[in-house]
Amino acid sequence: MIKKIAVIGTGVIGTGWIIRFLAHNKKVIAYDKNLKLKKKIINEIKSSWPHTKKLFNKKKLNLNNFEYVNSIKEAVKSADFIQENAVENYKIKTQLMYEIGKYSKPNVIISSSSSGLLPTKIYSRCKFPSRTIIGHPFNPVYLCPGVEVVPGKKTQKKFLNKANRFYKSISMNPIMVKKELPGYLADRLQEALWREALHIINEGYATTKDLDRAIEDGPGLRWSLMGTFLTFHLAGGKAGMKHMLKQFGPALKLPWTKLKAPKLSKKLSSRVIKGTKQQAKGKSVAMISNIRDEYLVNLQKLRKKYENKIRK
Repeated sequence: MIKKIAVIGTGVIGTGWIIRFLAHNKKVIAYDKNLKLKKKIINEIKSSWPHTKKLFNKKKLNLNNFEYVNSIKEAVKSADFIQENAVENYKIKTQLMYEIGKYSKPNVIISSSSSGLLPTKIYSRCKFPSRTIIGHPFNPVYLCPGVEVVPGKKTQKKFLNKANRFYKSISMNPIMVKKELPGYLADRLQEALWREALHIINEGYATTKDLDRAIEDGPGLRWSLMGTFLTFHLAGGKAGMKHMLKQFGPALKLPWTKLKAPKLSKKLSSRVIKGTKQQAKGKSVAMISNIRDEYLVNLQKLRKKYENKIRK
């Protein structure tokens, strides 16, 4: 039974995990090299709680389940599960995993929130690499249910199964990636869209607002329920994907997209920064995040009414 979680690194993602764990009555022991972050984390927990409790139907926040310690050893030595959230840097993560592996219990899963690094390399110096995985979430972690579970070359299936059960127990929908690849799944898809968007802006065809609206009012509405493939299946009419591929497949040969990223010049950076600043309309990141969180709670509650009709 996984009851005590060690969270290593308490930035945006680490704090998001802490909130989700607390919302599911887990005891959380957190560590960060910046010991001054504790007060900020508690403020984040409290400010996000109105949305979190609404999504998970919780009544009370128990901050007694949250502890902040000043060493990795203290954080992981009694933990039943470890979620690491350091910066995306092989050197830093490899050293960190060496320390975590040295002090943690042998059969405890060590999961990294990395958004693209290869687990085999991250855990190359970790003791008992058979219990190591990637557990890549989506921001805000305390509300978004997706988590990509990626195995390393030495990861044993029993630990993948255990991680799958654990993430489901905290109201997540694990995506079990079959084998490691850079960027995993979602970020590779996002990266393709991001690169193409930068080309469009760089060549003056649209603003950041135009491109966001192109997703918000079009594909994005459908993707939140059924994703790209099932959406295209419907586009094929009665014959489904078979007809869709026959009718629209030839378009794949057309030079519509430019997947190679454009140079991030000062001019392009300025257009992107100026565009998003205008979109924010004077609202702070905190204010927009709060609106986003309220939307995500209501959207997920609405989606449940419809996704069961498709997936069952």
